[in-house]
Amino acid sequence: MSTVTLKFPLDNGLSQLSLRRPKVRDMLTADKTKGGAAEKEIAMFANLCEVTPDEIEQLDLADYKAVQTVYEAFLS
Repeated sequence: MSTVTLKFPLDNGLSQLSLRRPKVRDMLTADKTKGGAAEKEIAMFANLCEVTPDEIEQLDLADYKAVQTVYEAFLS
C-alpha cells in the first residue's frame, strides 16, 4: 500500500489516496470498462484507491501524475 498526499484536495475534503498493489483481477475489471485507455486507467485507479471514478476524474493533473507514478512503481 502506498499513500499519495494530494497537492490540491478535492472539494469533498479528500486529501490523500491510498493505493493498494494491483492484482490480475483488477486489470480484468478495468478492461471491462467502456471507453479508451484513459477510462480504463481511471477505473483501475478508482478500484485500487477505493474511490469512485468521478473522484479520480476530479484530481488535478499533478495529483493524477503522482497516482500514475505510484502505479508504475508497483509494476516495476
